[in-house]
Amino acid sequence: MSGAWAVIVAAGRGERLGGDRPKAFAELNGRALLAESLERLEASDWIDSIVVVAPEGWEEPAILLAEELGAGKVSASVPGGATRTESVRAGVAEVPEEALVVIVHDAARPFLPDEVIERVLAPLGEGWDGAAPALPVADTLKRAAPDGTVAATVDRSGLYAVQTPQAFLAEALRQALAGDVEDVSDCAGLVEARGGRVRLVGGDRRLVKVTTAEDLAFVESLLARP
Repeated sequence: MSGAWAVIVAAGRGERLGGDRPKAFAELNGRALLAESLERLEASDWIDSIVVVAPEGWEEPAILLAEELGAGKVSASVPGGATRTESVRAGVAEVPEEALVVIVHDAARPFLPDEVIERVLAPLGEGWDGAAPALPVADTLKRAAPDGTVAATVDRSGLYAVQTPQAFLAEALRQALAGDVEDVSDCAGLVEARGGRVRLVGGDRRLVKVTTAEDLAFVESLLARP
């Protein structure tokens, strides 16, 4: 299933990252972190158009960044909401009704291989409502009490760490976002809650989520590798 609208969720404030600007505009190799996702989605043959969901008040800087990068696929930059779900809803509202597929990607995961985009799109042509990249959990998992006491060791078999980009049939995602919905950490959870069928596909260890300054430094080292 070729061609899709991409919604880049870039509205996070990034308090844990520090700095004087939102996370999407933190410096990564001398430019805004958001630039990596914009360039990679712009270059992808799988993506037709892009919507950027920016922090409130940063919509114009996001458009100016897209223009600076020559990212002509960017059709809109809109302010995010108080929660991730509200931000995704704001972005999807800019996607035209005739669009068949929506990909949602977090700007906080700047290293975006094009093969992952292809992998999440494939199941949509096979009867699935959505697809998400994921990696099997390798570490031992513990459940702890508030004071740090171990309450249980969790069986990790069948457990996966889910990443973005996540791809959905546009109508399935719109239905999942309709009405009053609880905030969830990923769009796949919203679609699952409405009875949608979501398939996990192979993720990529380079899709690191930038949360701290240490994460930013690690991604910079990945980008520096040939």
